[in-house]
Amino acid sequence: MGRSIAKKNRGPRGHQNPSPRKKSRSCTYLGHRNYSLYINRVRKEVVPERGISSRTFDIMNTLINNIFERISTQAYSLMCFRNRRTLTPEDIQKAVYLLLPARLAKYAVAFGSEAVQRYVHS
Repeated sequence: MGRSIAKKNRGPRGHQNPSPRKKSRSCTYLGHRNYSLYINRVRKEVVPERGISSRTFDIMNTLINNIFERISTQAYSLMCFRNRRTLTPEDIQKAVYLLLPARLAKYAVAFGSEAVQRYVHS
């Protein structure tokens, strides 16, 4: 009886299987990126003397992924509405204006356009 229980926990070569580990909160599920490195860089610029908890990192990461998904879905629907097959920067800008409040959308589009121009000219 004891042997059958011991054999169940053994791997293919007779070695003991590792015990199942609990996944940490910082792991994101498949298909979503982890922006904690960038969140930390911005935090150091804004408030260098303060720290941030891992739970807060997870909340910020979820927020960024959620907004990214909503903008991309809206931009895709605008692209399909115009009967186009290419996603243009104008589609993304219109999606941002539709989803975010007026002042925040204005700043987001301005900073995004500036970032695209820097990338194109580098």
